[in-house]
Amino acid sequence: MALPEQYLLTTKNLDVFFNSLLNAKAPSKFTIKFLEQLEFKSTNDRLLIGVLKLLNFIDSNGAPQERYFQFLDQTQSRQVLAEAIRTAYDDLFAVNKKANEMTANEVKNKMKTLTQGSKSEKVISWMANTFTALCKYADFTRIDNNLINVSKEDPRVEEIHFEKNSPPLTRELISKNINTEMHYNIQIHLPETRDITVYDAIFKSLKEHLL
Repeated sequence: MALPEQYLLTTKNLDVFFNSLLNAKAPSKFTIKFLEQLEFKSTNDRLLIGVLKLLNFIDSNGAPQERYFQFLDQTQSRQVLAEAIRTAYDDLFAVNKKANEMTANEVKNKMKTLTQGSKSEKVISWMANTFTALCKYADFTRIDNNLINVSKEDPRVEEIHFEKNSPPLTRELISKNINTEMHYNIQIHLPETRDITVYDAIFKSLKEHLL
């Protein structure tokens, strides 16, 4: 298992940073210069660019991605961030489905296990603090509420997890019990022969064993 290498040395300005993104026009390329225009001029603030790459808000060259533009819609900003966190820290969520609810110390202990001691105590602390700060700003409730129970009565049907914006047809199909039928297509290559009894024997055997 692997965890993201990007982290912040301090998270005290993280909320302000995200709010600044919401109030600014997305740049053609997210650069240090643009970061400074947002009034984040400390060298430590430059690590925020790495976090945006981690969350797939921008690509490796700094170009804003679809998730960045979705985030700018303030009606869904915190949900978009929650989805980005789940994707970026999928290994952590694999260990605990509610990793976003863990304390910084609990996250730190899980990360120690996942990194198998390859990170120093200080780095693990920065990684854990970054994760918990991101989760604090994000809104996971709408994502968690998308877990539905298709049927409590049919033991064959398990709980299904889908996105809130799933197409209506998908939801309709999920909500119904679907009977599965299996069809077999058997191909028989008959030998070349003029002896009709050979064919008779083959079809007689098919009738006895398959039909």
